[in-house]
Amino acid sequence: MRLGVISALAEEQQGLIEAMEGPQSVLHGMREYTAGKLWKIDSVCVLSRIGKVAAAMTAATLVEKFGVTHIVFTGVAGSADFDVRVGDIVVAESLIQHDMDASPLFPRFEVPLTGLSRLPTDKEMSARLSAAVSRFLENEKNRTLHRGLIGSGDQFMSDPVKLAALKNALPDLLAVEMEGAAVAQVCFELGVPFGVIRTISDNANEDAAMDFMHFVKHVASRYAFHVIRNFCQA
Repeated sequence: MRLGVISALAEEQQGLIEAMEGPQSVLHGMREYTAGKLWKIDSVCVLSRIGKVAAAMTAATLVEKFGVTHIVFTGVAGSADFDVRVGDIVVAESLIQHDMDASPLFPRFEVPLTGLSRLPTDKEMSARLSAAVSRFLENEKNRTLHRGLIGSGDQFMSDPVKLAALKNALPDLLAVEMEGAAVAQVCFELGVPFGVIRTISDNANEDAAMDFMHFVKHVASRYAFHVIRNFCQA
């Protein structure tokens, strides 16, 4: 395995580079890719920046230029379900581009020419990520692991009315973010196993921006570091 670890923001990946054995960094396409070993697994860490295009470019580069064989995206997301609370963790079983709508040429949400709207994650990787999360949460109070559908779109979700409409269209939606489904499409088309893990930072409402920044700064990096460590040590 050569593992690619992607996050959108530096805070979501803090500590991983410091934990890497023999890190070597390469600048490519306005991004810094750092290769080395994470707990004995050959790895490449990179910040994608924000949004679907940025994430897709980063994932494709990891595979085509840096030869990764598996990808994990770790970061934060807004809750899209009353049972999914701030501080909980969602491991994606599938991802959907919630702003994809090429109708009437294709059904709403369907990625044109793939026949798919929901892109499934790799079952083995998702199971391993879930086990890593479970071990981490043993020491966290009142935090829950969820598995299911995550939606990605090129908009920061902070409007409860828009979220309610989206939830009505996708009743099993657990969380919303801005990158995961793009990584899913790249990995699907290139045949690369992948997983997506998101820590819930906010409730995707009018307070989302303030809650998001506070959570990313003070909590997100600790979650990501320990979950990736548990994943690599499994």
